[in-house]
Amino acid sequence: MQGGRAVTQADKQVLDYPIPAPGALEPPAEWEELRQQCPVARGKLPSGDEVSLLTRYDDVKQVLSDSRFGRQLNAPDAARVSDTESGGLFNSDIASAIPQSGDGHQRWRRLVNRWFTAKRMAALRPEIEAMAEQLIDEMVERGQPADLKAGLGFPLPVWVICDMLGVPTADRDRFSRWSDMFLNLTRFTGEEFDTAQHEFFAYMAGHVAAKRADPGDDVLSELINATDSEGERMSDHALAATGLGLLIAGHETTANMIGKMVAMLLSDRRRWESLLADRSLIRTAVEEVLRFDANSGLGMVRYLHEEAEIGGTALPRGTTVMCSMAAANRDSAAFEDADEMDLGRNPNPHLAFGAGAHSCLGQALARTELQVTLEVLLRKLPSLELAVPVEELRPLEGLVVGGLTEVPVRW
Repeated sequence: MQGGRAVTQADKQVLDYPIPAPGALEPPAEWEELRQQCPVARGKLPSGDEVSLLTRYDDVKQVLSDSRFGRQLNAPDAARVSDTESGGLFNSDIASAIPQSGDGHQRWRRLVNRWFTAKRMAALRPEIEAMAEQLIDEMVERGQPADLKAGLGFPLPVWVICDMLGVPTADRDRFSRWSDMFLNLTRFTGEEFDTAQHEFFAYMAGHVAAKRADPGDDVLSELINATDSEGERMSDHALAATGLGLLIAGHETTANMIGKMVAMLLSDRRRWESLLADRSLIRTAVEEVLRFDANSGLGMVRYLHEEAEIGGTALPRGTTVMCSMAAANRDSAAFEDADEMDLGRNPNPHLAFGAGAHSCLGQALARTELQVTLEVLLRKLPSLELAVPVEELRPLEGLVVGGLTEVPVRW
């Protein structure tokens, strides 16, 4: 506050966002400076548009839980995320196919949430374990050193999501390519993005029609005939967009997280040895990896429907806000020894999956995949180690979600 009123952002320095980090697994030094001195900063996205950047735990949690901060990122005055003319995924027609706020969004979430119950996840676990074992066996057969991301991290989540959507095995590579294109900020042109979007929805239109004629044991078959609390069914376009949402949330994020998880645990051999000695730490270790991840990508974007004040700064209606969950998860005001990895940390109220009404729908699935992957790796490859110094790991550039270009390992 200045002179008894909220400060504005007019005189604040504009940071290029995402903020570059000194290493693939290290946080930018600016995070701590921003939390201490400028908790509501000005950031410039790859599109050139500006956002208000939040880095404190309490502020990020507040915004993600506040209904005034919605997801209408295709509003005329919303910041475009990517440097394409359309602004990319968040500003496209894809985002408008599913209600982004209010009662409509909650009805959609309740419909989809029926698939992500604890019972469903428990039933999926043996299948995920079998997939992971097969991929690890194939990686070992090809010989070492190997890229764990390419051999395990990337294919496993797309197998799982395609299985959930009832997509044939032969089409998995297409889904991987679409996922990469939709989440990239800089690598593809607007024309390439639009082409991919058209291809995906054309494919899903045929897939939904096939499931309507011959239902299977998959989420789309279930959603085709499900009704929400108002007795309404999803349109075919909404079903396709739901499939896209599951693909994006469930593939690229988890694929990159598997690689980062293993790299973080192997970057200090004592962490891996701790898990080998005590497998009961796997659950809390996964949560701590999610909290500790300094390379989590863009963050969560929100659009302000009415004037609000955050962290002593007045934000006008129409402001686009960027919530850096990774920075918030390193906030020493929320976590003791925040810059130390504690594999037994409990409780661990990290914000890796967001918070509030828009928290990640697939977080139970992501947790299951990460836990199972770690269990299988510890059992099958206890001697696993990085094949390069940690300083040689390289971050993946231009993606909405953070990742590593590759994770070279040997055993």
